[in-house]
Amino acid sequence: PVMGINFGRMGYLSEIEPRLAQQRIQEYFDGQYLIEERMRLEVQVDGKQGTLRGLNEVVIEKVDTCRTVRLGLDINGSYFTSYATDALIVATPTGSTAYSLSARGPIIDPTHQALLLTPVAPHSLFDRALVLSPDDKLRIKVLPDCEASLALDGHIVDRLEVGQSFTCSATEKPARLVSFGGNKFHSVLKEKFGLSDR
Repeated sequence: PVMGINFGRMGYLSEIEPRLAQQRIQEYFDGQYLIEERMRLEVQVDGKQGTLRGLNEVVIEKVDTCRTVRLGLDINGSYFTSYATDALIVATPTGSTAYSLSARGPIIDPTHQALLLTPVAPHSLFDRALVLSPDDKLRIKVLPDCEASLALDGHIVDRLEVGQSFTCSATEKPARLVSFGGNKFHSVLKEKFGLSDR
């Protein structure tokens, strides 16, 4: 299991503030904790060995700043649509408060099971985010005529040429996060967004 300590600014994922870190670590070793399971993603680039895994999101984005990237999307083996966009995000519910949120994607409770597909600045009439089943299998292909980079949880892991594709789906095993019962997602949202009772 992973214990997250919040040294950042947003802290949706990390429920432990630095001032409580020593206390929480001791409570962990004393067995006074809960385990919260979170959905993860796995990615397989066609023609390459190995599977990549991430907790937040997979992002396929343009490498040429002056152009959009064109991407074809298949869902469960059937063609769905193509996107002309700056990027396409496939996020978990945990990742819904990361890059997808800044691209106007919906906020999903992190214990939920779903795949979230969010286009970034799409040049299309269909510009909506999609909340898909956690059992869906996605295949995304780079269409002519611009290459793309592939990033996982904020780190570029590959560069895809025109015609290359990759598959994305939920992993069989979830992430296991240490919790002490104090991080209520709705309360965290209220605090981070400065929401007040009216």
